Amino acid sequence: MDAYDIPSAEISVTEESIKKSRFITFLAHTEGAESARDFVRQIKSQHPDARHHCWAWVAGAPDDSQQLGFSDDGEPSGTAGKPMLAQLMGSGLGEVTAVVVRYYGGVMLGTGGLVKAYGGGVRQGLSALTRTTKVPMQTFTLCCDYRQLDDIERLVERHQGKMIRRDYQADIILTLALPHGRVGEFTQHLSDFSRGRLMLQRVNQLPI
Repeated sequence: MDAYDIPSAEISVTEESIKKSRFITFLAHTEGAESARDFVRQIKSQHPDARHHCWAWVAGAPDDSQQLGFSDDGEPSGTAGKPMLAQLMGSGLGEVTAVVVRYYGGVMLGTGGLVKAYGGGVRQGLSALTRTTKVPMQTFTLCCDYRQLDDIERLVERHQGKMIRRDYQADIILTLALPHGRVGEFTQHLSDFSRGRLMLQRVNQLPI
């Protein structure tokens, strides 16, 4: 899993008036679908009088098709959620949710006008959004003796990993995180260093 960009700002907001309707676009960093749903609920609660609360999200890595979602929320099918999602996917961002709130002004926009309004709102929001890079990492445990600790810590640092925990017992049980792309190389170096005696044990969760 390669590194990818995510929003660095908690919430970015842009607003536009089109034929008397107000369109307010909210963008936020949301890690996972449940976080994305929470953000949508938050915006709905803040704007209960709006006619529509349309949304789209890329809740995981940009290439994870299982983490995509969208809703037209009462607008004609395909005029809101899909163009919003298209803008998010085209941005290359991961872990991002867009909500566009519409206060109806009494003038119909038509299919093309709605697509332009919703997709355009997200495009404007993305242009103002600041980004940071996320390097996906996998968590492991490793049991070593006290004499090996310094060398292992240097090895973890060399492979851009992080030491999460050191549990000092008869031996030391380390919890560490490694970038996905460096696990194979780290494992080989660890085996060479310990002559095959030390082995990583994978933990089925990603570190923060």
